[in-house]
Amino acid sequence: TPSQSRVIVELPPHLPFHSIFSLYILSIINLLITKQHHIPSLSLSTSSTPMLMQVNCSNCHAPLQLPPAANSICCVLCQAITLIADPRSLPLPLPSSSHQQQPLPSPYNHAPPGPPPQAHGRKRAVICGVSYKNTQYELNGCINDANCMKFLLVNRFMFPEPSIIMLTEEETDPYKRPTKRNIRMALRWLVQGCQPGDSLVFHYSGHGSQQKDDNGDEVDGYDETLCPLDFESQGMIVDDEINATIVRPLPCGVKLHAIIDACHSGTVLDLPYLCKMDRKGRYVWEDHRPRSGMWKGTNGGEVISFSGCADDQTSADTSALSKITSTGAMTYSFIQAIEYGQATTYGNMLNAMRSNIRHVDEGGFVTSLLTMLLTGGSLGGRSRQEPQLTATEPFDVYNKPFSL
Repeated sequence: TPSQSRVIVELPPHLPFHSIFSLYILSIINLLITKQHHIPSLSLSTSSTPMLMQVNCSNCHAPLQLPPAANSICCVLCQAITLIADPRSLPLPLPSSSHQQQPLPSPYNHAPPGPPPQAHGRKRAVICGVSYKNTQYELNGCINDANCMKFLLVNRFMFPEPSIIMLTEEETDPYKRPTKRNIRMALRWLVQGCQPGDSLVFHYSGHGSQQKDDNGDEVDGYDETLCPLDFESQGMIVDDEINATIVRPLPCGVKLHAIIDACHSGTVLDLPYLCKMDRKGRYVWEDHRPRSGMWKGTNGGEVISFSGCADDQTSADTSALSKITSTGAMTYSFIQAIEYGQATTYGNMLNAMRSNIRHVDEGGFVTSLLTMLLTGGSLGGRSRQEPQLTATEPFDVYNKPFSL
């Protein structure tokens, strides 16, 4: 009738009830605000045109799933509040205002001046260096590793500096310290909204460990772990979680490289294939897919990981490679191979990294991280680490060009 408003909404088939209910409530709010009509009736029809109940965060622009009947939503990544009372403003960020609630500082609120990074940047990286300063586990080279890796990505591979999140103990922002919570948040941000053509990098330098596998997906019976700054109170980050966070969601056309400089890190991303290479450069891909049939690959994307050593080996913190300051042996050899033009292919890169570490190792200068972990200091000793290469799919390592 003329005194009533009738809302016709095109919905996709099999839309869940909570989404229909949410649409109904938002339509009511819209009419009450704009026309001051009483509650309208709702006619539903199905259509092949999708209508997704999503809004963009007003601060970091991450897509958020709208709860039914909500008039605001808090972004789990940057903590910003997005108001949604008027559906017409959903796709637009809120204008700046003195009355607008300011988000808490976080890794996703970049300090450098200028426009924020694009939500779907072509290149994006998370760099994590944990030194465990003033503890018995202290490492000397990890923050150097992080700084060197950032310099490499920005100056050699043209990663936009605002699109790199640094997590180190040197950061004054509490959300940029390498705690378990912050590392988890940063990894989610790394893959959030990635699109075909994107290149992602995750670099970690710090302690790694192992723990008993509890779900039967490990060939050797042990899960590999990363040790965040607060691992003693909050626990370690297990390879199962890393795989579920940054590997399995990766869509077609997106490439992720992980560079993990830690003990027991050979399969820390739980990737399905391990490149087993001897000292002459001959290799074969080992199948590390779980016997249970659990899927550890991607959603069509490509993941390649360089790690500091095999699962049963320890990595090293040393000044023997740079001759100037302490670095992780693996990180330094990775950067050195690129700078010396030895990283033309993935096979050449792996051979060069192993050769550089082996040369220093034979001189007895490398300090084992495990020795440091047990003694709380830097003691001389030989390391037997060999960098590893794992991937979501086997490939010809001597024909595939290396690129980030």
